[in-house]
Amino acid sequence: MSLTLAHAAAAPARSTQVFILPLGTTALPPAAATDLPAEACAYVDAALADDQKLITLNHFSHQHYFVVLEKKPTPDLQLEALRRAGHQLQGLLKKEKTTEVFIQNLSENKEAALTLAEGLFLAAYEFAGYKTDAKSRAAAPLTRLTLVGEAATPAQVTELQNLLEGVLFARDLVNAPLNKLNAQQLADQLAEAGDAAGYTTEILDLVHIESLRMGGLLAVNLGSPEPPTFSILEWKPANAQNEHPYVLVGKGVVYDTGGLSLKPTPGSMDIMKCDMAGGAAVGGVLYALAKNQVPLHVIGLVPATDNRPGGLAYVPGDVLTMHAGLTVEVKNTDAEGRLLLADALSFARKYHPQLVIDLATLTGAAVRAVGTEAAAVMGTADADTTARLLAAAHRTHERLVEFPLWDDYGDHMKSDIADLSNLGKAEAGHISAAKFLERFIEGTPWLHLDIAGPAFLTAADSYRGKGGTGMGVRLLYEFLTKQLA
Repeated sequence: MSLTLAHAAAAPARSTQVFILPLGTTALPPAAATDLPAEACAYVDAALADDQKLITLNHFSHQHYFVVLEKKPTPDLQLEALRRAGHQLQGLLKKEKTTEVFIQNLSENKEAALTLAEGLFLAAYEFAGYKTDAKSRAAAPLTRLTLVGEAATPAQVTELQNLLEGVLFARDLVNAPLNKLNAQQLADQLAEAGDAAGYTTEILDLVHIESLRMGGLLAVNLGSPEPPTFSILEWKPANAQNEHPYVLVGKGVVYDTGGLSLKPTPGSMDIMKCDMAGGAAVGGVLYALAKNQVPLHVIGLVPATDNRPGGLAYVPGDVLTMHAGLTVEVKNTDAEGRLLLADALSFARKYHPQLVIDLATLTGAAVRAVGTEAAAVMGTADADTTARLLAAAHRTHERLVEFPLWDDYGDHMKSDIADLSNLGKAEAGHISAAKFLERFIEGTPWLHLDIAGPAFLTAADSYRGKGGTGMGVRLLYEFLTKQLA
């Protein structure tokens, strides 16, 4: 998608414009009524009196849209209403084949225009895909969103553009099928994004992974005809304000059949190209941080492979020796994501990080617990850090629900013959999976995000769309940049 955010002092005459009106507006403000005939103003006033929140004036050659700020229980929910209004607006613009729109903020909320543009931008995303028929691949015409005057500063517009490009990069990765994005291709795409944005990438190959004795990643890869990769992304500006880096770890299972513990196809294996959404999000965050020159040292780790039942595939009953030296009894080869993450979390400790956050489409239990509306979070970081992450989640509406990590749940992961089992009980599966991971990151502040629900949607949901959502990019960018305040 080629959509550009811009800033201008004023909107030109006879252009398509969007006016954001103050909360409770019942009559058109003078600034929005310039050059409008009396009949048009009367029409809008009547719609406002009828409590309509999105009003259209069609001038045939161009349109005017009026978005009324909504009263919500919290400021964060008011921003979310604006994003959703952006989605509604995008549908109208697409119908009119509009190529450029100018947004003016006349409301009391200084962030309104940026937030409306955010929703509109994300709603306009369409995965380019692989269609060859001209009618099938007709692109949406919207190419430019311009924020006018005091709606935003040029710097804010540029920052938002770079952040949303990071979200779209993650979405594109998640939406790509295995035959277009294997582990090596995922690593290459992350490296190419680094070249464009400014972060560095080191890709560890099979030999290097073997030398590090990453028994989890190697075991999951045994059934694949293609080798694994382990990508290390690093953004370390000279003016970084943190002495110890933040480390982000993303699950990179580019396709998951379940291995010998084979998944059913409908509603399960058929969407498992999305199982690397955590790794994609890490790439999107690093892209946005680097493009915006955020003064933080951040490292991303993405262990990647597909999980197949072929060849010498690992089997239930196998015992693995992990990078940390702990042994793991395999009870189910479909509980593979935690094996990759365990090696990456153990590896992350060498950086002496200030905080480690991992993202993974890890368990169906998390989906059953909170649906596609939120992700599950748990970990060992202090209460203040967790609270700040939860605040960022509400701010971006990439919401998180915190679950406990009581010691009792560790009993779910006991094995008779190894240090750990890779499978817990049927109950609280997302928590026992996190307890498993905790053993590999002991002594380091850590938060685990199980994004299995919101990372990939099988039905469109407002500006999140259908397919890959880029879940985690806006959330972690908001969280990390707020560390500078």
